[in-house]
Amino acid sequence: MATFQLERTAPLPPDDAWRRLTEWSRHGDVVPLTSVCVLTPPPTRQGTAFVARTGLGPLAFDDPMEVTEWTPPTDEAPGRCRLEKRGRIVRGWAEIEVRPGPGGRAHVTWREHVRVRLLPSFFDPLLGAAARSMFGRAVDRLLRTP
Repeated sequence: MATFQLERTAPLPPDDAWRRLTEWSRHGDVVPLTSVCVLTPPPTRQGTAFVARTGLGPLAFDDPMEVTEWTPPTDEAPGRCRLEKRGRIVRGWAEIEVRPGPGGRAHVTWREHVRVRLLPSFFDPLLGAAARSMFGRAVDRLLRTP
């Protein structure tokens, strides 16, 4: 399993950064070759399920996820969301935390622990670096786009 962490400070209030990062369908707009289908009705809450489909044609796979923790940010406390990845190919979890940062800006921490079925652990450093790069670009785009 590969684990990585990203940190960003965005010129947004925490609730706006939270909204941008947790509108799951938007992830399909910023992650290459990916579409996202939310399976449960809004609003997002514990139990919300969605599937990210990544790839082209027969080389695509589904990455089903479920929100297992959902605490939006408040003036007094950071927001925290935990996703469990429950696919046949991709397993693991992701955590998103948004809290007030310096100057009223949002401070975002994204942690992820990912395992790809049949991929030997020898490749974990490469998998972690690739995932960190891909999700880093996605987080940057999500935070820039209203």
